[in-house]
Amino acid sequence: MSDFSKLFKKENTGQLILGILFIIYLALGLKTPASIASLIDTLVGKIVIILIVIYFFIKMNPLLAVLALFAGFQLIYNSSVVTGTDALKKYVPSEKKKESQFTAFNQFPYTLEQEVVARMAPVMKPGTSISKASYKPVLENLYDASPINSTN
Repeated sequence: MSDFSKLFKKENTGQLILGILFIIYLALGLKTPASIASLIDTLVGKIVIILIVIYFFIKMNPLLAVLALFAGFQLIYNSSVVTGTDALKKYVPSEKKKESQFTAFNQFPYTLEQEVVARMAPVMKPGTSISKASYKPVLENLYDASPINSTN
């Protein structure tokens, strides 16, 4: 209660006015202008707001610091609403959600094509030996054409 009575002393008039402005901002739910919101809705802007609130907790009246905390969070939230990042977080799915949906869509039953491919003769892998062929290839007449491995 002593902190509350200290707020009404003559040397703390600025803190009292600032506290009243915080209460008005929180009660009326004022919208943040787009030009200010674009500055606050960045990482640097959010860090600056948090540092200001921490400064209030260190140097100012604790009651005013709590009001600054609520006003700072409200300012950050209102800025994200104005710039649209709040809507992006709410309505745009994350990569994990997209991946889970795609895996759900790609679950197919065992098809006839897969069954036929599974029954086919195995394909020879490179490096495996193949037995000698029982036939000998015969070269057809070239009709005056040069062979493929010719150097002419």
